[in-house]
Parts: sequence; structure tokens; C-alpha cells
Amino acid sequence: MHKLLIPLDGSDNALRAVRYAIGLARSNGPITVHLVSAHEEPEIYGEIAVYVTRERMAELQQKHSEAAFATAEKLLADAGVAFSREIVTGHIAEAIAQSAERAGCDGIVMGTRGMSAIGNLVMGSVANKVVHLARVPVTLVK
Repeated sequence: MHKLLIPLDGSDNALRAVRYAIGLARSNGPITVHLVSAHEEPEIYGEIAVYVTRERMAELQQKHSEAAFATAEKLLADAGVAFSREIVTGHIAEAIAQSAERAGCDGIVMGTRGMSAIGNLVMGSVANKVVHLARVPVTLVK
């Protein structure tokens, strides 16, 4: 059975990746999905700490992750696709690539904004960085 990692950020693009993985499961046999919500390490310093504590930032990131997981988990459950989930913190692309390795995933399926190749070269993107960092195949879904 194949195991695919799908990073979630709450966007429609990420949900397209979930739907793509469900299609793979229907056409190619059973898969397991490892959902990941990745966040940058919060920078709490100086005057910011007066307004937002590290604990509050962690709580907000948890809420964001739960919201991102909700729709994806419903889609997967309705399709009968087994899944697990994880919240990771760090540089987002690195955290995604490392999570795929830790979880023993065979590939990563992730949504992309659909930016042009030239736009990606100038601006960069998480998807582009994951492609370069991951040790497993990465499928980008537009």
C-alpha cells in the first residue's frame, strides 16, 4: 500500500491535492494519506510578546491546523481512504520534506497556486522548495 503526504494550508489548492489523491486511490488501489499542517516557528520578541504570547501563537496555529484538517478529513473519510495527521513547525518546505521521510511516505501530493514558471523563479514557492528538498516524488496539482 502506498502512503502519500499531503500538506494542508486551508486553501482550495490543498483540497484539490486531496481530491487528486482520492482519485489515485480509486484508480490504482488502496493508499494511505498523511496530512500535514506546517507552520513557521513563531517569532515572539520585544513588544510583540506583550500582545501575543508563545502559548497564544501555538493555540492560533492549532486552530488553523484543525480548520485545514476538517474538510480534508471529511473528504478522505467519505471516500474510504485511511489517513493520519500531523502538525509540524519550522521552515515550511523543510518541515514537509522531513515529515514525508519520518512518516515513510512514498510520495508527496500538493496543491500549487498555478503560478507561471517565471513567477516561481522570481518569487519562489513552498511547492518549488519541496520539490528540491524531498527525497520522494512530488506531484503538484493545479
